[in-house]
Amino acid sequence: MNRVIFLETIAGVPGMIGGMQRHLRSLRTLERDHGWIHHLLQEAENERMHLFFFLRLRNPGITYRLIIAASQGIFFNVYFFAYLLTPSTCHRFVGYLEEEAVHTYTVLLEQIDKGNLKHW
Repeated sequence: MNRVIFLETIAGVPGMIGGMQRHLRSLRTLERDHGWIHHLLQEAENERMHLFFFLRLRNPGITYRLIIAASQGIFFNVYFFAYLLTPSTCHRFVGYLEEEAVHTYTVLLEQIDKGNLKHW
């Protein structure tokens, strides 16, 4: 459960950064974005909703929340500057992040089917 919660707290960052930077670019260049801003922000919201679903199953303590805050602070800044330099690489990274989520959820479903996760 810790892995899933942590993964969802990190997975919500790229959409927010991408949407924010595309919004600012659109303001600077005075050009339309053709819907990318909304798409990226909706992806961030989607990841947040996933997080809230898992938080109904387990509410992490203060130590874990501090770890999440520190990790988000580091990841947010690194991803922000990386997105400034090469957005396409950052979008590819999100693909890898989603692949990791699929793997994690596949393992969880297998464990549920085996009866190893009773509280689910």
